[in-house]
Amino acid sequence: MLRDGDRNWHEAALHGSSNYELPAVMHWFIANIGIHQAYRLCSRIPYYRLQRVLREHSELGAVDRLTLRESLGCVNLVLWDSLRRRLITFREATIA
Repeated sequence: MLRDGDRNWHEAALHGSSNYELPAVMHWFIANIGIHQAYRLCSRIPYYRLQRVLREHSELGAVDRLTLRESLGCVNLVLWDSLRRRLITFREATIA
């Protein structure tokens, strides 16, 4: 795991976001926003080429994949707890 002082721009782009695994038609509707690592590494890549980048650079697709089911479980995780180094809910924040 990278610590705050150890990160560089490329590492943060790769590990600071997730690839959203969705059916192909959903990727079309949301303009491939779920393929976020490739976009963060190079925002000049047009949305319609992000799938191709993912296919041609498989190392991007292997990092932090998130399914639709997993994402529904994350809806309430809205705040970053820097002491526990994880996302928490508003309720957890008010208890602490």
